[in-house]
Amino acid sequence: MRVVIAEDSVLLREGLARLLADGGFEVAATVGDGPGLVAAVEAWRPGLAVVDVRMPPSHTDEGLRAAIAARRRVPGTAILVLSQYVEERYAMELIGGDAEGVGYLLKERVADVGEFLDAARRVAAGGTVLDPEVVGQLLGRRRRGSPLDTLTPREVEVLALMAEGRSNTAIAEQLVVSGGAVEKHIGNIFGKLGLAASADGHRRVLAVLTYLRA
Repeated sequence: MRVVIAEDSVLLREGLARLLADGGFEVAATVGDGPGLVAAVEAWRPGLAVVDVRMPPSHTDEGLRAAIAARRRVPGTAILVLSQYVEERYAMELIGGDAEGVGYLLKERVADVGEFLDAARRVAAGGTVLDPEVVGQLLGRRRRGSPLDTLTPREVEVLALMAEGRSNTAIAEQLVVSGGAVEKHIGNIFGKLGLAASADGHRRVLAVLTYLRA
């Protein structure tokens, strides 16, 4: 899997390149600013771009803007955004109307190499990965009258773990329940959110989008 890295800190940029290369990725390019990211994505057509949210010149949201622009110019490019802090607005802006191949992680997660590489692979494969702290804040600010009000507390837990990008097996291990119980909860979630039968992967994405918007 070819990957492009956009990070203005040389030390972290080189560290990410080493981790991803050791994890089986082909690092096609490393850049230090937004325009460089867009140019690299257009030139290399990577399967994944790993991007810092805050980049020069203002160190606000240049990385995020560049990631969105790159994804528009090269549709299908998976984007894994790294941020120093939990910033829900950035996560929502990145996902927009399509949560496939999108990830948002705190930089501290990179310290757990296995977790970081697993997230990168899941995003590259078209999955959705959101940092647990982002999911927790979104859950804490759930509005009244949202579609999620029809879900049981356990179903909300399952949906939150789905938003983190966890598989059914991982959800079952986290909640200490059987795989069959997880499948039943997910079926109930799809039904209560009015998601008609289709490919389960597509319905998972739609369920996560409903969760985030609520």
